[in-house]
Amino acid sequence: MTESRSHENPRILCLHGFRNSAKILETEIHKWPESVLEKLDLVYLDGPYPSTGKSGVEGIFDPPYFEWFQGNQDYTEYENFEECITFIEDFMVKNGPFDGFLGFSQGAVLAAALPGMQAEGLVLTKVPKIKSLILISGAKFGGSKLGAPPLAANAFSSPVKCPSLHVIGENDILKLDSIALLDSFVDPIVIHHQEGHTIPRLDDQSLEIVNNFIEKIRNLSTA
Repeated sequence: MTESRSHENPRILCLHGFRNSAKILETEIHKWPESVLEKLDLVYLDGPYPSTGKSGVEGIFDPPYFEWFQGNQDYTEYENFEECITFIEDFMVKNGPFDGFLGFSQGAVLAAALPGMQAEGLVLTKVPKIKSLILISGAKFGGSKLGAPPLAANAFSSPVKCPSLHVIGENDILKLDSIALLDSFVDPIVIHHQEGHTIPRLDDQSLEIVNNFIEKIRNLSTA
């Protein structure tokens, strides 16, 4: 676990991708300019389970690699999902409070479902309400690619109201799933980029969108 920034900024818990790590996500997020990162208090957490197979970033980033939970080949059945949520909540209780989540890939899938699950009173009952989400290469439990774990069965039964920023890659394997996820959120803010399944660099237009979103959630965190 690594940490940066002042507690006066929105405190964001960052969830890495499948068979990635906190260190890898931190490295990738630092593609974004310091003028953005200095406005957020980013805390990076490793998933609770060591990688159970080959990582897609082997040869690019050094191990160890971690997973948040596991699923069967077509993601109709899950293992360790409830344990994963408990792990995250325990960390938030000990190291919070947190204002929101930033997630990439598997971390974004998980983060996207948390506000709805929290609103049902099923998870994160010991921590404050989630105020914001930044979802990079996200997808939806119960969507075209992923079945829903029982705990997340109704996570999107009502539109998710907390402010959300969605980063969608034109060449991302999850592009269509990321677009479909937008329908589950009230007034989602969207950045489109030309890269694939990665944290993109920010062009001038994307930078303006990110800065406006951060200003919005900064006001929420100080309210």
